[in-house]
Amino acid sequence: MRSEPLEEPMPHVTVRPASPADRQVLERLWLMFRHDMSEFGGTLPDPDGTYRTERLQAALAGGPDWAAYLLVSGERPAGLAFVRGLSGPKAVLNSFFVVRGARRDGVGMRAVKEVVARHPGPWEIAFQDANTGAVRFWRRIATEIAGDAWTEEHRPVPGRPEVPPDTWISFEAPAGTGIPARPVAGTAQD
Repeated sequence: MRSEPLEEPMPHVTVRPASPADRQVLERLWLMFRHDMSEFGGTLPDPDGTYRTERLQAALAGGPDWAAYLLVSGERPAGLAFVRGLSGPKAVLNSFFVVRGARRDGVGMRAVKEVVARHPGPWEIAFQDANTGAVRFWRRIATEIAGDAWTEEHRPVPGRPEVPPDTWISFEAPAGTGIPARPVAGTAQD
């Protein structure tokens, strides 16, 4: 079945905790995300046409340390966000993806701000310097959320000394942003 282009402007994209019923959609979005990221790491799919799924599986398993979010526009999937480290001192936006048809309209900015607002406190986000769009995007996110009270540093990629280090942005997300925090433990279980 072929997806037809939207004839009207895209409806507002909302962010909601993923449910077990979202597994197949998240798996498909994950393939798109990893395909996009392969441009910057030079990775090829596995022999079966998939990419590594450890982070996807951890996010789908749920638990107190992870939260999986689905970005939707009406009934159509528009992206994903996986957060880890929720039981530790810092939340980490582990994976974030907006489908190409929803980019460049502020969708990513609004979605990240909503996800971060659900988990006030210290945050870290990693990206690759080779991804110049991500460099601009994540620096803008940090400035929008924390003003100039954010830091940036390079860290080696664990277990991959052959690849350039990741860039990590750190900031504090204030409480009371007007977006109610929702319980996330157990929202994305098998």
